[in-house]
Amino acid sequence: MSTKYKVQNPEGSYFLTLTIVGWIDIFSRQVYRDILLDSLRYCQQHKGLLLYAYVVMTNHVHLIAAVAEGHDLVETIRSLKKHTAKKLLEAIKKEPESRREWLLYLFSYFGKQVKQAHQVWQHDNHPIEVWSEKVILQKINYIHLNPVRANFVTEPEMWIYSSASNYLYGTGILEVIVPE
Repeated sequence: MSTKYKVQNPEGSYFLTLTIVGWIDIFSRQVYRDILLDSLRYCQQHKGLLLYAYVVMTNHVHLIAAVAEGHDLVETIRSLKKHTAKKLLEAIKKEPESRREWLLYLFSYFGKQVKQAHQVWQHDNHPIEVWSEKVILQKINYIHLNPVRANFVTEPEMWIYSSASNYLYGTGILEVIVPE
């Protein structure tokens, strides 16, 4: 059995990529971003999620995360994805959405591949343990430059759905632990 891209060290910090199936641009809408952000805050407050860096792009999320003692990172991320998938599908059905039929069709199509009614998130989170200062800094820079590379902004701290402002100004839309 392969051990590549699995959480091996339960006390470790990991670079994670949470991706929407088919790379569908769901987080281009504020209502869907809010569902994700609220869910991340809930996991921070109630499931021991420790965030060191993050970026929310239109179809994926990068995190550097760990969990407090007594919590399980794999279970926390699984719970986050399950909850957000349910809430995203509810919002797509309820909120004004010009892409409603298309989104529901795609999530249903991907769900059939894994014998579910719908699938919103890809199953793999591609966890990479960040075990040295060099690796942590490399991954933080990668995360913060993601919206710049996508030409959404010219400076990382301009993307409010990122921890870049936490690192530069000490505040952002989510709380993060900034390493010294």
